[in-house]
Amino acid sequence: MFSTTVFVSAALISTALAGPWVNICASKSSNEIRTCDSYGCGQYSAQRTHRRHPGVDVLCSDGSVVYAPFTGMIVGQEKPYRDKNAINNGVRLSGRGFCVKMFYIKPMKYRGSIKRGEKLGTVLPLQRVYPGIQSHVHIENCDSSDPTAYL
Repeated sequence: MFSTTVFVSAALISTALAGPWVNICASKSSNEIRTCDSYGCGQYSAQRTHRRHPGVDVLCSDGSVVYAPFTGMIVGQEKPYRDKNAINNGVRLSGRGFCVKMFYIKPMKYRGSIKRGEKLGTVLPLQRVYPGIQSHVHIENCDSSDPTAYL
């Protein structure tokens, strides 16, 4: 396992970075990080109202197919919110030295093996909860480190 430090300027953050993960979303030709909108910015550690953003938001159209970024196991369901809403769903994936939580998707299953590039699920309707937000999949490393370099 190796460690990489990546410095990215604000002007470059929306471009995809080369990495070992596949393209996350079928509706996009590359992994593009959500820019800023009225709900905040999508890059890792972006300032939010009372906290820092713990992951990266990868642009993806509502209803689009989402692919597994790496080969591994779907460990279980993850929910980003305490309250029920139309987008409160996701999964935890583990494998090949990675552990990630992926939110705002309706997964095909909540447990079992999955291969890199295999259909994981579909993007939930973010517009129902956050009108005007750039639709996306949230990807967060389980150890709270920055996943940007793998996209």
